[in-house]
Amino acid sequence: MDNHLIPFIWYTDGMRTTIDKAGRLVVPKALRDRLGLHSGEVEITADGASLRVEPVFDDSLVEKGGRLVIPASNATITDEFVRELRDADQK
Repeated sequence: MDNHLIPFIWYTDGMRTTIDKAGRLVVPKALRDRLGLHSGEVEITADGASLRVEPVFDDSLVEKGGRLVIPASNATITDEFVRELRDADQK
């Protein structure tokens, strides 16, 4: 296998990072962008031997056109992203 192909394979399955002495974990930018994670509060839970990190959404409603709606989160949701979520749920 060519060494120049390894990062692309590595990125499809996950990314490696470190936890510093203070317990901080850096989520690589490419992964944050892919998942729509932004700086701010997140919820972290144990999921078997893994950690689950999810953004904390504001549950407030906004009135638009006389209706109460949930404000947009600035996350881009593509067909491919929905497929990945659906496929991940099937595993």
